[in-house]
Amino acid sequence: MEINFAKLNHILLPDTKAGRDRFRRGLFGKLLSPFSYLYSALSEEGRVLFVACFVIGFFGLDIQSSEVFLLWSALAGLFVGSLAVRRFFRLTAVTVRAVAPRRVTVGEPLTFAVVVRNDGPRDHVAVRVRGPFLPWDGAWLASRPTIPVLPAGAERTVELKARFIARGEHHLDPFTAAALVPLGIGTSEHIESPGVKFLIVPKIASVARLALPVARRHQPGGVALASRTGESMDLLGVRPYRPGDPVKHLHARSWARAGHPVVREYQEEYFSRIGVIVDTTPSSERVFEAQISLAAGVVAHLSRGEALIDLLVVGGELHDLTIGRHLGFLEQALDLLALAEPAKNPPSPDDLLARLAPHLHRLSSVVVITPSRQPEIAARIQAHGVSCKTFSVTPGTPGSTPPGGPSLTFVSAPSIERGEALSL
Repeated sequence: MEINFAKLNHILLPDTKAGRDRFRRGLFGKLLSPFSYLYSALSEEGRVLFVACFVIGFFGLDIQSSEVFLLWSALAGLFVGSLAVRRFFRLTAVTVRAVAPRRVTVGEPLTFAVVVRNDGPRDHVAVRVRGPFLPWDGAWLASRPTIPVLPAGAERTVELKARFIARGEHHLDPFTAAALVPLGIGTSEHIESPGVKFLIVPKIASVARLALPVARRHQPGGVALASRTGESMDLLGVRPYRPGDPVKHLHARSWARAGHPVVREYQEEYFSRIGVIVDTTPSSERVFEAQISLAAGVVAHLSRGEALIDLLVVGGELHDLTIGRHLGFLEQALDLLALAEPAKNPPSPDDLLARLAPHLHRLSSVVVITPSRQPEIAARIQAHGVSCKTFSVTPGTPGSTPPGGPSLTFVSAPSIERGEALSL
C-alpha cells in the first residue's frame, strides 16, 4: 500500500478553499486564531527570533541562579513594542492583485505575478509580499520578496514561484502585503488580494508513434465548424465572401442577385474519427497517474493529424469532448484529464459498453487506456465494426510485463514517468 507522507503532514488542513474557510469558522479554528494572529503579525525573521525567545525563556525560569531572564525580558519587550506600533504603519489605500496562468503541468514551476498598487498620498517602504499557506502538494521555490519603496500613485510587481505535484483545480487563499515595522521583527496589518484559481494538468507522455488503422466513417449532416480538408463534401449553402475564401467557390448567380460577392459553403460528410477511452477503474495512485499521462500523450499525438478525436473519460459518468480540426484544442483535453478521478463505483463491462454504444457508430477506431486487461471490452467494441487497440498500464518495468496480443499492449508506469519515447 502506498503512503503519501506529504498528505499525512497536512491531514488536519482541508485541501479545498471552501474546506479551509469552514475550518476557520469552526470551533477549532477560532481557538487557533490568537496563534494565527501572532504568526501573521511577525516577519520571517521575527518568527525565528520568537522561537529563540521561547527557548531563552525556558532557560531563564530559575531567576535566582541565573540572569538569563533579563535577556528574555529584553526580547519580549521588543515583540510587545513591535505589535503595539504595527497599526501606525498600515498600508492605507494600497491594493494587492495576484495573477497566475490558467493551467500548468504537474511538477513544473508556476509563477505568480503579485501587483501591489499605492493609490494613497504617501510613500510606503519595506513592503513585504507573502504567499498563502499551500496545500499538501505545493511548495514555494523562492523567498518572499520585499518592495523597498512603493511610491504614491505607483505600482510594483513581484514574482513568487511554487511547484505543485497533484493534478486538479487549485484555489489558493489570498496573497498579502504588509510593511515591516522598525527593526523588522513585525509587520503592519495585511492587505489581501482575491483568491487565485488555476489548474494543474497532467504530464503529456512522449508518444513517438501510434499505429492505428486509417479509416473514415460517415458523419450524417457533417460536423459543424470542422475544417474542410477531406473528401465527399456536400453543398451546405451560400454565404457572403470573407477574405481568404477560395476564389473557385464564388457563386456568380448569387453574387449578381445580392450585389456583393457570395461563396458556396461545403460540409464534409466523412471523417477519420478516433475515440480515446480512459477507464477510471480504481488502481494504485502511481498507475492511475501514469494512465492519465498516457491518455494526454495519445491525444497530443493524434491532435497533430487530421483526425477528429473524441476523448471519453469513463467513470461514474461519461465525459465527452471532441477536439481536432478546429473543433477544440489540446488544452481542453488536458483540462478534462486534470479533473479525472478514480471511479468510486466502477462500471461493469456491460455498463461500460452501454455508455459507449451511442458513440461507437461515428468512430473509425478506438484506443482504450485501462489499468487492467479487460479483453471483453475490446472484443465487444470490435463487434460493432470499430477497430480497437487497448493499452494496459502496469506498475512493473518493461521487462517484467507480460506480452500483449495484436490489440493489447502493456505500457509500464515507470517508462511513462521517465518520459521515454513510446512506440505504441
